[in-house]
Amino acid sequence: MTAHETRTTVVVITRDRRDQLLRTLDRLARLPERPPVVVVDNASSDGTAEAVAARHPEVTLLCPGRNLGAVGRTLGARHAHTPYVAFSDDDSWWEPGALAAAERLLDAHPRLGLVAAAVRVGDGGRDDPLNAELAASPLGREHGLPGTRVLGFLACAAVARRQAFLEAGGYHPVVFFAGEEQLLAYDMEACGWAVCHCPEVVAVHSPSGGVRGGRRAVMRRNAALTAWLRRPLSVAARRTGALAAQARRDPEAREALRGVLERLPAALRARRRLPPRVEAAARRVEGDRVRGSLRRAARREAVAR
Repeated sequence: MTAHETRTTVVVITRDRRDQLLRTLDRLARLPERPPVVVVDNASSDGTAEAVAARHPEVTLLCPGRNLGAVGRTLGARHAHTPYVAFSDDDSWWEPGALAAAERLLDAHPRLGLVAAAVRVGDGGRDDPLNAELAASPLGREHGLPGTRVLGFLACAAVARRQAFLEAGGYHPVVFFAGEEQLLAYDMEACGWAVCHCPEVVAVHSPSGGVRGGRRAVMRRNAALTAWLRRPLSVAARRTGALAAQARRDPEAREALRGVLERLPAALRARRRLPPRVEAAARRVEGDRVRGSLRRAARREAVAR
């Protein structure tokens, strides 16, 4: 398969991680599928754009001149000329044959909008804990779909039908980055596209270190903002109220709450309730997560005794 024959473009977003990005591009260039690659440089200051142009001139390089966050993926998808778009971050890539497997699934299942791949971590290839969580989704499998339906995934381990991704609006600027996948899954399902976990499609994630500073607070912020954007007001108010209660003694919660309040006017302007069937699915997933947390707490208490 040559680059002009493949039907999947890989979109990579990056910011100030030149060396990691070059390693990822080296890996992508060696894939048997030979996918075209689009890199969106979110205003790096470390010479990323120049290094990519010199080492990988075949890559389409987009430099919007500012940090778009996850919306950079939407920009990259708009510049793709293939029916399918795979996403990588500057510290992730795809296993050989994974993109071809995703193409076969998307070809065979017209309702399938996004493949949530299995994730292997680092050179050792251990399973990311997210794999088990996605496989155990309470939404189960449906006739005509190739895997378990999910309302979340890892952004750097997803292959989307380009039409479905763009119809859903891509990634939302209000949430910007970190935990942005749930909102996209909601919006794709609202448009009638299915999001499924298909473990035969495998991505490799090789994070360079621990959680970046402030990321947990941003993820908590975005969970509340996602509720304000799409869920019933009672759900959004409850999540924000919980953050406010925790903020009295938790600096991370205070930071998250501050971010929610700063972005709340924009979230309310863009607010659009989920269709009842998607809201029902969101409640099932949420209830299953709560029950799982209670079971884990009970086990910890039993061990403590």
